Amino acid sequence: MQYFDTHAHLGLIVEDPIEQLIVIQEARQASVARIVSICNSLHDFAQVYENLKSATNVYHAVGVSPSEVQNPGKDWLSHIEQSVKYERVVAIGEIGLDYYRKFGNKKSQIELFITQLDLADKLNLPVIIHNRDAGHDVLDILHDRLPSRGGVLHCYSEDAAYAEKALDLNLYFSFAGNLTYKNAKNLHETVSVLPINRILIESESPFMVPAEYRGKRNMPKYLSLTAKYMANMLDMEEEALSARLWENSNKFFGLPND
Repeated sequence: MQYFDTHAHLGLIVEDPIEQLIVIQEARQASVARIVSICNSLHDFAQVYENLKSATNVYHAVGVSPSEVQNPGKDWLSHIEQSVKYERVVAIGEIGLDYYRKFGNKKSQIELFITQLDLADKLNLPVIIHNRDAGHDVLDILHDRLPSRGGVLHCYSEDAAYAEKALDLNLYFSFAGNLTYKNAKNLHETVSVLPINRILIESESPFMVPAEYRGKRNMPKYLSLTAKYMANMLDMEEEALSARLWENSNKFFGLPND
């Protein structure tokens, strides 16, 4: 049995490169065989990538999140285009909209989002999508600009009705440790109505720790707790679910299934 952590902010868990490699080693020991390291900002992408260069089971996403809209960096677009040439870069992300924190303004966030969607289409890469209190605009934009390789609504937080609308698009739905929270009824309902071939899981570490470890910093090694909870919800054997999630994840990122 093996798991694929499709979304981990490895550069935020610990700053020390040796400790980052220890986090990955501990994840391997917990059957997390592959991890996608998510770009925190373009300002530190190259350093985090260099720290993890020897970890061949770690893949990378690069992009400008809505939190960076006011300071994406000089020549940020060409910076992304150069970064995707690095080995094991498999997606543009995370990108999207966040109206909760009110980064910049809606117009600037939307422009940043659309520009990167178009770039992902040009580069033939999938996108990892952040959505917080911006569901209507996210879905409206994706109807017109979703890249041909599709995208994933990461750390899914909307309800089942929203998911059913999004199913019309080439989108996956990724669930994090908050799926294990008793009060996450909207997520429980959503998982129950989604086709199994459109579901991914993620740690979203160091955030969204599963209920069993609430109050602690999240780690990829805890991913199996989310998988076990999901398997119980779907009345599936955990091994069967993990195999399906593994297949879904590799298909989305264009990786071999071995």
